[in-house]
Amino acid sequence: VNQDINNLPSAFALYQNYPNPFNPTTCINYSLAKEGTVKVTVYNLLGCEVAVIVNEFKTAGRYSIQFDGKNLASGIYLYRLESGNFSDTKKLIMMK
Repeated sequence: VNQDINNLPSAFALYQNYPNPFNPTTCINYSLAKEGTVKVTVYNLLGCEVAVIVNEFKTAGRYSIQFDGKNLASGIYLYRLESGNFSDTKKLIMMK
């Protein structure tokens, strides 16, 4: 149990997706320093929400999610992680 506690992230983080550009799936990794409601949303460049990937309570730890963009047009999108007072946004590129 102690080893698990030592391996918990000390900060919130959103990492760059890979592969990027992608077609049609990509992996998004993030870390949570403490438990809470987590929302990961994908937006187009006009700021319109195109997908909600995660919207649920999570415990502290590291997470990896697959995003399937098969319904998206080619182009640049933004993905945003929000949890508590933390938020971060990164760019992803869909290439068909």
